Amino acid sequence: MISSDEILLDDDTFLVSETDERGIIKFASDDFCKIAEYEVNELIGKPHNIVRHPDMPKAAFKDLWDTVKRGEIWSGFVKNRSKSGKTYWVYATVYPYKDNDGQKGYLSCRTKVASRDEIQKYDALYKQMREQE
Repeated sequence: MISSDEILLDDDTFLVSETDERGIIKFASDDFCKIAEYEVNELIGKPHNIVRHPDMPKAAFKDLWDTVKRGEIWSGFVKNRSKSGKTYWVYATVYPYKDNDGQKGYLSCRTKVASRDEIQKYDALYKQMREQE
């Protein structure tokens, strides 16, 4: 379900999640759960794309995965959706890592998008990218 409603993050909201190398959620912060409108037990063990908004172009996530699989940090603007279908925009930074056992994982930190202009810019860009898919 997609709603026309939007969740606006506060300036100090800091969404954090951790996934394994397949994108399965291992940790979700309180802020992430609150904004995404899920209880933590609804997120743990689920694919991180549970919050992916269908407006996001496949190419954006291909770039994200290609980057982090090379061991590089990825940053970008992401349009997500909450459990009830509300939209929320974040500026995401994804950090690849290996734990003490050599297992790969990813730490994603997300903050409020700085301006409405950025949202409009990336919404238009992502629409154009989807039309080319």
